[in-house]
Amino acid sequence: VQLQAFGGGLVQAGDSLRLSCAASGRTFSSGTMAWFRQAPGKEREFVAALRWSDGSTFYADFVKGRFTISRADAKDTVNLQMDTLEPEDTAIYFCAARPSYSHSYYQAPSYSWWGQGTLVTVSS
Repeated sequence: VQLQAFGGGLVQAGDSLRLSCAASGRTFSSGTMAWFRQAPGKEREFVAALRWSDGSTFYADFVKGRFTISRADAKDTVNLQMDTLEPEDTAIYFCAARPSYSHSYYQAPSYSWWGQGTLVTVSS
């Protein structure tokens, strides 16, 4: 399975950005796809996840309703819509996937596949 993440860039505080992650090599009919991020000098942290079977979504508390994870029209692709971006959101964003749902969806080691990451920079 290969995951390709794209859509990062440089934006100003308050702007919006949409990331996409396309999976190839497997159909995620029952899996989970998620986004994590890692800021300089910090550990990788959970951002959002989507359970493919029913579309249920899960978010980190810091998202505060600003981010939305959703299925894209393209097959096996998820989007992360990020609104009202803050400088603290600056990080490399990674998409991840696992073949099934787990209550450990917020833990990076529970994911089997990872994308290469896309850089999001939010200037103040």
